[in-house]
Amino acid sequence: MSTGIDTTVLGELLSRPRLRSYLEAAHGDLSSAVRLYEWNTVVSGAALATVAMVEVITRNALDAQLTAWAQRRGEESWFETIPLEARGLGDLDRAQRAVESRGISAGQHGKVVAELTFGFWRYIVAQRYLTSLWVPALNKAFPYGYRDIRERRRAVERHLVALTVLRNRVAHHEPIHRRDLGADLRAAVELTTWVHPDAGAWVGARSPLQTVLEHRPRLC
Repeated sequence: MSTGIDTTVLGELLSRPRLRSYLEAAHGDLSSAVRLYEWNTVVSGAALATVAMVEVITRNALDAQLTAWAQRRGEESWFETIPLEARGLGDLDRAQRAVESRGISAGQHGKVVAELTFGFWRYIVAQRYLTSLWVPALNKAFPYGYRDIRERRRAVERHLVALTVLRNRVAHHEPIHRRDLGADLRAAVELTTWVHPDAGAWVGARSPLQTVLEHRPRLC
């Protein structure tokens, strides 16, 4: 390596088990494996930034429709009456308690919404909530999606699942160099485009992921 760093020492410090997938991709060449590992850390950051852009746009769109749905029913907030199973209610309760633990009233709606995980939003667009949430409310968060709202739900869930898996792998510092990250970027752009074309254009233009993908190291 041109930096003067002893690749052998670095390989031992990183550990061979951790480098296994990189060594396999590099056909056993340690220097190439380390370069791929370094690139994986950079592309992970780009992926996380992209998912963050999608998450904020998506959760705000879904929250807006849930709020409108609650108001049509004469309710102040959807937090108290949303018809979720135990898992979803647990996630919502944890978000409210996390806000309260910081000395903030759980009545501050936006704070609770921000505390809810990306997985929560993926969870509530699932088939199980087709009639209770998707048809009366959530489908309207993606007005530029498929005309058929059932097909729209399937497509939204598919993209949210893929991006949630990506985010989780990155969060646990797992290898993503074998993943089709180009497909993940297309999913991010498409999903936000369904919320609004300007949102999709923004993600497509500002996501760092494409640039990093273009600089993937050449392996031996």
